[in-house]
Amino acid sequence: MRLSNIADPVGERTIRPLAVSMGDSAGVGPEITAKAWKARALHSLAPFFAVGDPRAVAKVWDGPVASITDPEEANAAFDHALPVLAVGDAGDVTPGVPDDRSARIALHSLELAVGLASAGAAGGVVTGPVSKAQLYGIGFTHPGQTEFVAERCGVSGENAVMMLAGPTLRVVPLTVHIAVADVPSSLSIEMIVAKGRVTARGLLRNFGIERPRLAFAGLNPHAGEGGAIGREEIDIIAPAIELLRAEGIDAVGPFAADTMFHARARAGYDVALCPYHDQALVPIKTLHFDEGVNITLGLPIVRTSPDHGTAFGIAGKDQAHPGAMIAAIRMAASAAQRRAEAGA
Repeated sequence: MRLSNIADPVGERTIRPLAVSMGDSAGVGPEITAKAWKARALHSLAPFFAVGDPRAVAKVWDGPVASITDPEEANAAFDHALPVLAVGDAGDVTPGVPDDRSARIALHSLELAVGLASAGAAGGVVTGPVSKAQLYGIGFTHPGQTEFVAERCGVSGENAVMMLAGPTLRVVPLTVHIAVADVPSSLSIEMIVAKGRVTARGLLRNFGIERPRLAFAGLNPHAGEGGAIGREEIDIIAPAIELLRAEGIDAVGPFAADTMFHARARAGYDVALCPYHDQALVPIKTLHFDEGVNITLGLPIVRTSPDHGTAFGIAGKDQAHPGAMIAAIRMAASAAQRRAEAGA
């Protein structure tokens, strides 16, 4: 069973090249970006250009690179070389050994890529993996790239939703990078309704799903067992679902999370919304570790990312699988094309 409209090309390409920020120079971002370009014909990838340190690419790949100074140059270069828009020089960064220099290049690359997309010079942004610990060390204050991109786009936190998508499953964690102990107090009717609205609009805008089906997981085992082992389902999640349904959104639940992710259950919804991080990410990474994509809904630009980290342990060893990066590029191009055709 595959989800419809997950990442298929839409019509004739009319979008500008995508900006791929390569993430931490010491991680696998440069390698998977280069490998994605190498596989461009096999996967019918739309033109893209890398944003970051060209030396980081040269460290892990001996293929052709074309230095560009403007996104407009990417189309002409794309057929014969990986276009790279240089952002500073991290020096002699060693793959697998992150430092402040590689973190700064990652941040500057992200800033530039988002700026280009916001200005209309790039069709969308695909963000490579970063190390939050390294970014925090240079003063980064956001929980992650999703929140940073949302702020730069002028979108409040509750109006930006992180969705993870693979060929047979889409999930939204209602809370993200917080301690499990803090999840119950972070849930509210208002928050769940806001994220449900953004999710429904995002599935229409980016995937063309006219009437998205939203399925909500409960917080507690067995969805609280009628209040016997928790009342969050009764007091918070169910009222939020009723409000969404009153607005015409096809929302159902809350369901016991342990029954939601087998094949028959997945056929009944377009996205599962889960109260906490691992409840959503464990199934998507189990099913689609090498092809999962993180897409941010609710933004004025398209932003996707491979759903994996920097993998410092294998950086520079030619072991990084580019599947998730390829899927992220395909999904960004499809969403951008769909928006362009809809005039959104």
